Amino acid sequence: MPVTRLHTGFNIEVEFTVSAFHKRLLAWIIDLLVLFIYLWLCNKLVTALSGVTQSRQYGFLDFLLWIPVLLYYLLFELFTNGQSPGKRVMRIRVITATGGQPTISQYLIRWMFRSIDFPTWLFFALMYTYWPWYLFPLLFTGLVCFILTPNSQRVGDLLAGTIVIDTNTESNWQQTVFMEVEDAYQPVYPGVMGLSDRDMNTIKQVLIYARKKPNDPVLHQVALKIQTALRIETDLDAVEFLEVLLKDYNFLSRR
Repeated sequence: MPVTRLHTGFNIEVEFTVSAFHKRLLAWIIDLLVLFIYLWLCNKLVTALSGVTQSRQYGFLDFLLWIPVLLYYLLFELFTNGQSPGKRVMRIRVITATGGQPTISQYLIRWMFRSIDFPTWLFFALMYTYWPWYLFPLLFTGLVCFILTPNSQRVGDLLAGTIVIDTNTESNWQQTVFMEVEDAYQPVYPGVMGLSDRDMNTIKQVLIYARKKPNDPVLHQVALKIQTALRIETDLDAVEFLEVLLKDYNFLSRR
């Protein structure tokens, strides 16, 4: 699988493994299966409520039940850290081109261009035998874009400035990065609030990266840059220092 080096918020390059095509395809199929099961259950529910089994007319309730389908990818990626159920199963995730967590607008752009990259409407077009010739090139737009771009980005990724990476880290390590902080906790470095959300996302990614390569000098470079920027002197090693910063940030940002 290809590896990309991203420039983080501290001008440090961190390596990420770009998701392979088959993983993204399988994630897409899993998500389609989830949506199919949801629609099948909804159809059973509406049929049971209406008592009509044949040639029933679609009404307002059907419209409401379709809203989660339309917003499926947007809501899951927005509220589950860049992962739909399919992505979670395949252990891939959406991040920004700088290694951080995408913004709402970036998730929105990816969602808006999904109909081009993954033409699910093809099934409906074939079902109703409506197939305009000028729509044919759209079938391959996402695939061609994925093949030709260095970081395997689809159209939505290019416009949103995002990539999809492999998450070869254990969930318990991620939980140690963003941990629950007790109410009686005393922050060690209050100046951490001078860092932006993007900076904190970078710290998180660097710690996850260090899990795979604990001796990589990038960890110490990031810690040193933060200590210089915040004018901090500490005897803690790089990992402990960055974890304390994250804990301080979690505690102070919720006050």
